[in-house]
Amino acid sequence: MENKHIAVWFSCGAASAVAAKLTLDKYGGKNKISIVNNPIEEEHEDNQRFLKDVEKWLDHPIEFATRSKYPNQSCVDVWSDRKFMSGPMGAPCTQELKKKARQEWEAVNKPDYTVLGFTAEEQKRADRFRLTERDTLLTPLIDHGFDKQKCFDVIQYVANIDLPYIYKLGYPNANCIGCVKAGSATYWNLVRETFPEVFEHRATQSRDIGAKLVYYKGKRMFLDELSKDAKGRSLKNYNFECGIFCEEDRDE
Repeated sequence: MENKHIAVWFSCGAASAVAAKLTLDKYGGKNKISIVNNPIEEEHEDNQRFLKDVEKWLDHPIEFATRSKYPNQSCVDVWSDRKFMSGPMGAPCTQELKKKARQEWEAVNKPDYTVLGFTAEEQKRADRFRLTERDTLLTPLIDHGFDKQKCFDVIQYVANIDLPYIYKLGYPNANCIGCVKAGSATYWNLVRETFPEVFEHRATQSRDIGAKLVYYKGKRMFLDELSKDAKGRSLKNYNFECGIFCEEDRDE
């Protein structure tokens, strides 16, 4: 491949960081590589520290793609504007701040290929994306057999970069704090324990909007109805990573 423009979408997670590295190593010499991030107000502040460390490791700039309609890049603003937080098909914050921001960037920059951080466990997601979105997807992590744990290992022991702080608190990804696509009682009680002010804000806003965000014992409920000792499935097996195409996967 030569003289092509490849867009790598970097989510401030370990997988997309390693995907960017593999893409640069394979295609960087004869192609234009853009590494692009969607900054989100509700992400942990350490995500931007991680971004800078990854940028230095890659020796390649990381640029930003934002949604012109929401200059603060805030999920809270989107939920307030849309009077909707989450449903079976995903969340409006993903549509506005990730997907539409990506589309605005693509309309100007016109990449030939797209790279996402799909890992070896996510072949079905990659296949579905090729069928429903575009067939110009490159999957370097799947091609090299990299699972999520191997990506963590590369970042920590090869790149010598500390993972985003949010991982160290027990979260399975570097999403926004209080991700409304998460329906797990385990997840929401972790938010209540580690970021109580965020939990209270989500509980209040979801009540105002009428969004029952948590799924427990076979039914939907409001966050303020959730018992502090309620537990769902282990977060290690819980996939709701908020990439620009996570609206394709809605996992309870």
